[in-house]
Amino acid sequence: MNVSPILARKNRARALLAAASAAFIAALPVATQAETLESQYHDFEVTTVVDGLEHPWAMAFLPDGDKLITERAGRLRLLKKNGELVDEPIKGLPEMAVAGQGGLLDIVLHPDFEENHLLVLSYAHRNDEGLTTRYAKARFEEDELQDVEVIFEALPRSDSGQHFAGRIAFDQDKSLYVTVGDRGEMQRAQDTGDDAGGVHHITLDGEPAPSNPWLDDPEINDTFFTYGNRNIQGMTRHPETGVIWSHEHGPRGGDEINIIRGGTNYGWPEVTHGISYGGEPISDRTDKPGISAPLHYWDPSIAPSGMDFYTGEQFPEWQGDLFVGALKFQKLVRLRINDELELVEEEDLLADQGHRIRAVYDGPEGAIWLLTDSSDGKVLKLTSP
Repeated sequence: MNVSPILARKNRARALLAAASAAFIAALPVATQAETLESQYHDFEVTTVVDGLEHPWAMAFLPDGDKLITERAGRLRLLKKNGELVDEPIKGLPEMAVAGQGGLLDIVLHPDFEENHLLVLSYAHRNDEGLTTRYAKARFEEDELQDVEVIFEALPRSDSGQHFAGRIAFDQDKSLYVTVGDRGEMQRAQDTGDDAGGVHHITLDGEPAPSNPWLDDPEINDTFFTYGNRNIQGMTRHPETGVIWSHEHGPRGGDEINIIRGGTNYGWPEVTHGISYGGEPISDRTDKPGISAPLHYWDPSIAPSGMDFYTGEQFPEWQGDLFVGALKFQKLVRLRINDELELVEEEDLLADQGHRIRAVYDGPEGAIWLLTDSSDGKVLKLTSP
């Protein structure tokens, strides 16, 4: 069939317009159509803000609406407030090791970030003596890290690639709580001359916080605030009391939520609700005098990661509830805990979505933000419909 020159030109114009439109759409941020889900108190929408992240681990909300996201593979990424993920990673990161469960981990802004531009990072580091967890402070200016300074290094090092912990929280005095896992060598968590297996309380210069409980005890490292912690993967400050809450991985069973109180032994591995991955018992005790019992535990293990209290306005019936991500069971858990520290409600959200949730944030605009742990990791946002 013969096609007139005029019609041919029109067809070519339509094809060029379609190609240009497709290219424009491909260049837009990834945000997908929101899916509406139900829960006990609220319907909520789940939107994929961006994908293509390599095992994202943590996120920090900048004052201008942009966000910094760590990738465990050793990159710090900038997510613009319009949903655009900047291709070029942030420059100026310290030397780090990407090994096993280690790499670039947490990122937290200083409470006075708008004035001093300071932030704190956690990451794995290797030298001739092995691997460890390091914490460093830096200034974020002109879209890069400057004046990076290591403020804490857990010693001794080991060859293990497990249980680096890495979570960070500022207290009301602007000192830091930082976590170190047992490094997969469980008896280290009861050795108070070994930095593994506990929460350390330090100043921004890396000195022991002046309120630490064991400053006068020569057998316990001065930075220790608690010990007997296996692998803390979530930590946050209560929005009303200012007290630090955490959760940690058990082995097979025995994931725990704890309130972090100075001078406390949380028991690992002498006390646990879990068993070894091979099925053998670790301890015959689930409680013991002088050891703090968990506020709540999961058996079987959900592999919790990330946690935050919700304080926003979008979901008024959720205000004050604690949200915890789960890697193994791929869900978001909502917990309601009363003033007597009793668990009164537990609800699973996103349980059929297939997301290994690594981090949870109560966002500044009242949304709940999540990071998913995957080689094609996502930033998800939960909002009111």
